[in-house]
Amino acid sequence: MIRRKFLSALATAAAATLTLSACGLNSDPLASDNAGGSAGSQVIIGSADFTESQLIASIYSQALQAKGISVKEQFNIGSREVYMAALKDGSIDLVPEYSGALLSYLNPESTASTTEAVVTGLVSRMPAGITLLAPSPAQDKDVVAVTQATADKYKLHKISDLAPVAGEMVLGGPPEWKTRVQGVVGLHDVYGLNFKDFVSLDAGGTLTMTALTNGQIQAGDLFSTDPGLKANNLVALEDDKNLFAAENVIPLIKSSKQSQALTNALNDVSAKLTTNDLIDMNAEAAKGTNLSDIAKKWLADSGLISR
Repeated sequence: MIRRKFLSALATAAAATLTLSACGLNSDPLASDNAGGSAGSQVIIGSADFTESQLIASIYSQALQAKGISVKEQFNIGSREVYMAALKDGSIDLVPEYSGALLSYLNPESTASTTEAVVTGLVSRMPAGITLLAPSPAQDKDVVAVTQATADKYKLHKISDLAPVAGEMVLGGPPEWKTRVQGVVGLHDVYGLNFKDFVSLDAGGTLTMTALTNGQIQAGDLFSTDPGLKANNLVALEDDKNLFAAENVIPLIKSSKQSQALTNALNDVSAKLTTNDLIDMNAEAAKGTNLSDIAKKWLADSGLISR
């Protein structure tokens, strides 16, 4: 029931985006007037230059092919600046995105944090000729993580549960966290947390993971789809006051390439994809498993393609 209500709300937001796109409304100074795409009916699918984006793009590719839609894969393009330019000029037609990061790119002044607020913000900022489809419940976002032992000791489930004990704990994260609202500043101002100390490490990487598991720090900034969360029996505390912006996986499609069959296929993927799915698939990717094979297995397990 919760999942159905969630998807219904997101579908409403996506429908609003379609209306805006059809009317040609746009308030984004970065937008291009080019509403065209690649020639013909083939859909060129791009991705960012990291594994998870390539994996999701492969899922999109195989889901579309299963519906008889011709695709061309052009993965590992580069940063957001590069693949957004490619999407605008028609070099690619489809790319997986993360809602909060995309909104920050299109509107650096945005303070939206919940899924609904972020999607609403995106609706009003989409470049002309690009359509936002329904977001997935899957998110890759910052989380404050602790070990299971720490969670059990202090009965921690939510970030707000840290308030009485933060003074006994050392927090670790990237250097920029020390001065960011979505970091130490926000944890203090929004949650009232005063940690014993802050250790500069990395952005959800090996340094933070190692420091957390060996006890150098008691809380750390990790990413919600990091397979190390499960592998190391860590607990991602619920962001109950929405300090960190939602980062729902969401498809962007060149409007000229959109069709009902394509929309249905990608919406079916979005309806099924969860954060836990990404954790498990990232773990497989870390073992060296072929991304196309991982994507195919997930689609088959989800009932979206035949085995």
